[in-house]
Amino acid sequence: MTRARSHRSKKKRITLALAPVAAVAVAVPLMNPAGAATPSEVTADCSADSDKLENCEFVDVQFKRDNLGPNQRVSAVTDNCGSTATASKTFAVSASVTRTIQLEDGFSAESGTKLAHSVFEIGVKFSTSEINITRDDKTTTLAFSRTDTVQADSIAFFMWSAKRTDVSGFLRATYKEAQDGQKVFFAPSEGATSMHVFYPQVLKNGTPDGRLWLRNVKCGTPEAAGLQNSTRALRSEPGFGQAGENVTDVEIPLSEVPAP
Repeated sequence: MTRARSHRSKKKRITLALAPVAAVAVAVPLMNPAGAATPSEVTADCSADSDKLENCEFVDVQFKRDNLGPNQRVSAVTDNCGSTATASKTFAVSASVTRTIQLEDGFSAESGTKLAHSVFEIGVKFSTSEINITRDDKTTTLAFSRTDTVQADSIAFFMWSAKRTDVSGFLRATYKEAQDGQKVFFAPSEGATSMHVFYPQVLKNGTPDGRLWLRNVKCGTPEAAGLQNSTRALRSEPGFGQAGENVTDVEIPLSEVPAP
């Protein structure tokens, strides 16, 4: 009987000893609610030029020159449907290019931010005597009128795809206050190449570099119907020579485009 009482007494002592330990374990997460900045937070802070940042830099990892941008319709559609003869038509062509900072999660960076300043400085490395790029957020315009031939029973318009130097890399953010024991964080990660800066390439005469072409589309085809019913003035289109058998593309040398 004496042994049994002693055994129960030990059980109680063990139970009581465990209770404070459990209480401490519950309290630990409450002591440090703010952890390290996540890649998404770094991207958002750099995009907004947050006051929490001491600096935000774009770190380039790789680049590609002569990268063609989106294919855009850059003139009104001229209609020659129902005609059995070609027609000479005048087109007003207008396009513009500007430096673009493309971050993840749909973020970008405006001029005047620490990130934009970093992108401007990095651009020095990619501007050469052969290839001139626009390092800041200046807009360069292509605007002129031109008379060209619209094929019989066709609609026609001008297409444009700008040449860009695509520099890819990641963000390095330095915070004023340490988070989780450190001040420097990356997005999406150190060494990544998913952030992009597109620097427009500009010819020596000041004209944006790229591919310009006249596109003729046969009337009564699905391609023509889609264009005639579109409410978007500038919509993305198939690339040069990639629109199918109902479409004819003729490239226009940029030497024939008047300088701005």
